[in-house]
Amino acid sequence: MDESMKVLVGGAGPNWKASTAPVPVPGPGEVLVKVRAAGLNRADLYMLEGSYNPNSKTSNVFTAGLELAGEVVALGDGVDSVAVGDRVAAAGLGAFAEYAVRDARHVIVMPETLSWTDSAALPVGLATEHDALVTQGGFAPGMSVLVVGATTAIGLIAVQIAKALGASLVAATTTSEDKKSALTTAGADVVINTKTQNLSEAVLAATGGTGVDIVLDHVGGQLFSETFAATRLGGTIINIGRLGGPQSTIDLNLLSFRRLRVLGTTFSVRTPDELASVCAALKPEILPAVADGRIRPVIDRVFAFDDAVKAAEHLRSNAAVGKIVLEVGQP
Repeated sequence: MDESMKVLVGGAGPNWKASTAPVPVPGPGEVLVKVRAAGLNRADLYMLEGSYNPNSKTSNVFTAGLELAGEVVALGDGVDSVAVGDRVAAAGLGAFAEYAVRDARHVIVMPETLSWTDSAALPVGLATEHDALVTQGGFAPGMSVLVVGATTAIGLIAVQIAKALGASLVAATTTSEDKKSALTTAGADVVINTKTQNLSEAVLAATGGTGVDIVLDHVGGQLFSETFAATRLGGTIINIGRLGGPQSTIDLNLLSFRRLRVLGTTFSVRTPDELASVCAALKPEILPAVADGRIRPVIDRVFAFDDAVKAAEHLRSNAAVGKIVLEVGQP
């Protein structure tokens, strides 16, 4: 194995910069992964801007990237949950590199039939959406779900997870007529264009006037407050992303009269033990759904590792439908 590797560094300018670093060595409880592909996330852009600082970021200059797929090439002491040669995916800082060390509890063994590109597009979406919908939201089969901002990469995963777990109805929003077909293909029963339709009216019409059981909101901003009237009495609203901004003016009467439960979530401050629990929770139902094709990432574009800045520009453009992925090693 070479002693140095290519990496993309953040914090040294407005974009990632190509550099080199020593190949890391796994410590106790860790694995070394040869990275084959890496997924881009909005949080990567926020880290460049300095507005997102996860616990794992210990320096102003850092190896970038939060999502990877590759093969395990070395094990630290005490690791018996995975083996050398396993195809894995994982979330965590330092993904934009030829090799990465991960806590063995945080890697997800992926089906052999899944490509590196598809595998790299899954861990953040699977962990985020399953944790929000099931662990925090209390989802059970037969419930109805509204996914706001559903043409984001993780929003498309949310639609598929809800369907795979037995949602009675999945409503999904977009702001583009051109993107509606992607939501239907992902399994949405109702697609709402929030630029041309009233969100609560459309959801109430689709649910016989009651509203949905759970809302997964990836947009925030003022649209967040509009989800209140679209949620049933005693329902749950979970804010995951804030593409529309972090500020929203809410109607406290509506919140109180509908007896809503409103939650917010982020992984930036989760502890390693908490993240291990999130990953373990995927095994019973979500990974089988990935293996049999009920859950598949939607890939928008794949860029070469050397074209990472162009990939970031494409993500900033908001034109993508689904995931943007970097090819780090040979397929």
